[in-house]
Amino acid sequence: MGIPGAFYIENFMQGGEFFLVSLTLDDVPNVGSIKFACNSWVYNSKKYKTDRIFFANKTYLPSDTPAPLAYYRQEELKTLRGDGTGERKEWDRIYDYDVYNDLGAPDKKATLARPVLGGSSTLPYPRRGRTGRKPTNKDPKSESRSDTVYLPRDESFGHVKSSDFLIYILKSASQNIIPQLRSVVTLQLNNPEFNTFEDVRSLYDGGIKLPTDILSQISPIPLFKELFRSDGESALKFPTPKVVQVDHSAWMTDEEFAREMIAGVNPHIIKKIQTFPIKSNLDSQLYGDNTSTITKEHLEPNMGGVSVQVAYEANRLFVLDHHDPLFPYLRKINATDTKAYATRTVLFLQDNGTLKPLAIELSTPHPQGDSFGPVSKVYLPAGEGVEASIWLLAKAFVVVNDSCYHQLVSHWLNTHAVVEPFIIATNRHLSVVHPIHKLLLPHYRDTMNINALARNVLVNAEGIIESTFLWGNYAMEMSAVVYKDWVFTDQGLPNDLIKRGVAVKDPSAPYGLRLLIEDYPYASDGLEIWAAIKSWVEEYVNFYYKSDGAIAQDAELQAFWKELVEVGHGDLKNATWWFKMKTRAELIEACTILIWIASALHAAVNFGQYPYGGYILNRPTKSRRFMPEVGTSEYNDLAKNYEKAYLRTITPKNDTLTDLTIIEVLSRHASDEQYLGERIEGDDWTSDSQPKEAFKRFGRKLAEIEQKLTQRNNDESLRNRYGPVKMPYTLLYPSSEEGLTCRGIPNSISI
Repeated sequence: MGIPGAFYIENFMQGGEFFLVSLTLDDVPNVGSIKFACNSWVYNSKKYKTDRIFFANKTYLPSDTPAPLAYYRQEELKTLRGDGTGERKEWDRIYDYDVYNDLGAPDKKATLARPVLGGSSTLPYPRRGRTGRKPTNKDPKSESRSDTVYLPRDESFGHVKSSDFLIYILKSASQNIIPQLRSVVTLQLNNPEFNTFEDVRSLYDGGIKLPTDILSQISPIPLFKELFRSDGESALKFPTPKVVQVDHSAWMTDEEFAREMIAGVNPHIIKKIQTFPIKSNLDSQLYGDNTSTITKEHLEPNMGGVSVQVAYEANRLFVLDHHDPLFPYLRKINATDTKAYATRTVLFLQDNGTLKPLAIELSTPHPQGDSFGPVSKVYLPAGEGVEASIWLLAKAFVVVNDSCYHQLVSHWLNTHAVVEPFIIATNRHLSVVHPIHKLLLPHYRDTMNINALARNVLVNAEGIIESTFLWGNYAMEMSAVVYKDWVFTDQGLPNDLIKRGVAVKDPSAPYGLRLLIEDYPYASDGLEIWAAIKSWVEEYVNFYYKSDGAIAQDAELQAFWKELVEVGHGDLKNATWWFKMKTRAELIEACTILIWIASALHAAVNFGQYPYGGYILNRPTKSRRFMPEVGTSEYNDLAKNYEKAYLRTITPKNDTLTDLTIIEVLSRHASDEQYLGERIEGDDWTSDSQPKEAFKRFGRKLAEIEQKLTQRNNDESLRNRYGPVKMPYTLLYPSSEEGLTCRGIPNSISI
């Protein structure tokens, strides 16, 4: 070929695989050095049906590939696609699709059967990586489960990576540590409930006394040594969550309750009220009239003299609406040990820029049947007496719903699950020398790995999510119902803000958008990051594609997009909103959205989990009792001891320990985390100097943005950035140290 463009490698070692980082050829005549960035596991050559090949770090569109290299480019893609048959083995390098049919374990017991997600209009879902495991005996549509789940080998780096170590810790926690903690609390401590808020605080201040034999089993695992800091040898102590580091009780204020809707761990659900009274999209034939019962008479006494009509017209009324996704499942959920309501919370934008909750509506199904509509009751703010305790409980029911929606939809479905088909389609159709493969690769790192682990211990039947969150056995099924309304083009931040009515287009405003809640930390910080990502992608795409015609003529790109839409997200393939992928503008927007989802959106909903939710009183995950009615013993108990009544209603002690253990691991950064604007290959990811320079500019821009965000947090007039809890909004700071930092935007969904 003249100048080498690729090399073959064979491994004759009997002992297994090795990790090939890179290869450099020096002193190539008329060229100098040729670099090959590999970052791949190479197994014994007997394990492979085709030879292992690595390409030089040059970037080519398919039509520009040197003729001798084009054949090898296509052959490698064929290898990665496989033939769709057989059970995959550890050394395989095959990317293929499957439905979510491996969450249940019907052969173990009937109650562990779970419906197949994906492949139907009733329960649609993004596809996952195919493993080819055998079907279960009881249900031929379900795949049998195993301790290890096949991943294309390069999706899991092995223990050279500390993020893999975090994944190992997560597995250890769910399979070994948590069962031990539960048995200690249940059997030996004989006290499965918290009785006072002080009991909860003791998890961080004094710890839970544990028998030394339990501690000795935990302590060999380095991260748990740190997590469960021991006093002498007898206490399990969690780090104090940020939300209570300055003030123990500020989380109880209405201002903080509302602030976390725009600066907390689930900051992209709140919407402007578009119609009043608030309407439902549920089928009235099935579920009756679900129009909200909140009236202007409920709201106006707390609006400082402003009428509902004036506030509505001035875009000052907002809603946190957790009614429609939950209501059809309430009857089933309430037949279990948990007790829940569908909730709506109406908020008023005050003159000082903060949000004030005005009313909470709690709804349950009608005793005579769903078609009779809900039974609803509206609760109003109160500052003293038993009414204040009732209001605190009403807020808890709202937050429980928000916690479940956050974990199953915002966090799992809308980042982890929706990105996996992109990873599979990229590897099947975009060669490693394709510019879009090189652009997207850093944003895929470790995602299939953590998703496979999640299917094994987090979102599976009786896994952590089902066990400790309100939605229980219906959790994943409910996320599939929500996926019906997923729109890829609305996942980009500007479109999301406009769709929710919290921003309007305004050419004179920064980034062409004016926020209706001016001090909206997630939105204002996010727009800075979004614009930086888009600018970088624009420069990159326009370097390689000189015209729209080049997009249409790119056979690999067209195959990638077609399969992504028709197979990867195939249950939504008939949606009219999919990009046709015929212009540079469409490619730029699609790549920007994908990078946003995998980096900033995931960071915003993930790394605040422990800082906000590590204090279970602030973000409970379960509700176990209904609201007490006047004249009942529960109501009298609430009047006598609101702390005990509150604690009997929310997540119990055992589930709290599980939640804290897991979300602390999930909220941590690994020591070798790759952050936005960084690449594992350094400068060797491409030989083209202009894209490399553009990438460096992107990195510098992110550093400037971080300084800007720090200045915002120092502006005392922006009350939503700190709130009563005195906790600055740092989740979209691009950089971070290792550990539990409540900041930092990794490139990818790696934990």
